[in-house]
This record gives sequence, structure tokens and C-alpha cells, in this order.
Amino acid sequence: MAGLNLSGIAALVQDLVLLDTVRFTTPAAGAPVFDPDTGLYTYPEGDLIYEGPGAVQVSGTSDGVTAMPIPNLPWTDETRSRYKALTPRTAPIAQRDTIVTVVAVHPGGDLTMLGRQWRALDPSVGGTLGVVRITGLDQIQQNGTTS
Repeated sequence: MAGLNLSGIAALVQDLVLLDTVRFTTPAAGAPVFDPDTGLYTYPEGDLIYEGPGAVQVSGTSDGVTAMPIPNLPWTDETRSRYKALTPRTAPIAQRDTIVTVVAVHPGGDLTMLGRQWRALDPSVGGTLGVVRITGLDQIQQNGTTS
């Protein structure tokens, strides 16, 4: 008995959903560097793992609040922003803490996604009947002091 071949469905889904360009990189190593042109500290880029077709979508609602200790300050609250990245099954499996960035959006797409970054929560998931690779993400909070 022949198995179920999803290659045609995978190609259709990828053509309909993976309209933007996403970049997966390793977390940056090293200290931030001051950029006198912008007045901000920037972190070095990590190694490129994947750049190509993809999508980033919200994955339900915020999962509440996580307490974050900061030296010499009271505990603060930071929301967990759950998202998921979708990439072709041929894309490499993202490891925990991989940085995901939206680098291009399709015509008519949400331009506010450009440059936003997320951290992979776990290695990318897969399945024997999957048509895209899914990576769970938590948005990196932007505070204006890092890029």
C-alpha cells in the first residue's frame, strides 16, 4: 500500500502562505558596540542559518506575564508574545534561542513586521505529515537601546 504523498499540497501551501522573507541567525556573541551615527548600541550579528520564504504569525494570545529580576530595581513584568514562524520543510531546524527576523514583506503585507525579532522557544517542530516547518517564537522586546 502506497503512503500519503503531501508534496503537491506542501508546494500549494508554501506558495499561498510563505510570502515574506525571514532570516534565522544564531544569537549574537560579543558586547554591544556604540554607533555614533545613531547614538545607540548595536549588537553584532550572529551566523546566518536560513534566509528565504517564510511567514510569522501570532500564535493565539499573550500567555500572561513573567517576572524579570533586574538588579537594584523592583521586579518588573514582561509579557510573553507568542508567535510562530513558518518555513518550507527544506529549511534547517532552528535551535532554541535562534533569532528570527522579518526582512521583507509581500506587497500589501504588514510593513510593521519589518525588522521585528523573535527568539525560538524550542527546536522547530516537524511531523511525518507536515507541509511546513513550524518554529515557536517569543518576541524580543524592543526598548530603544539595542537594535
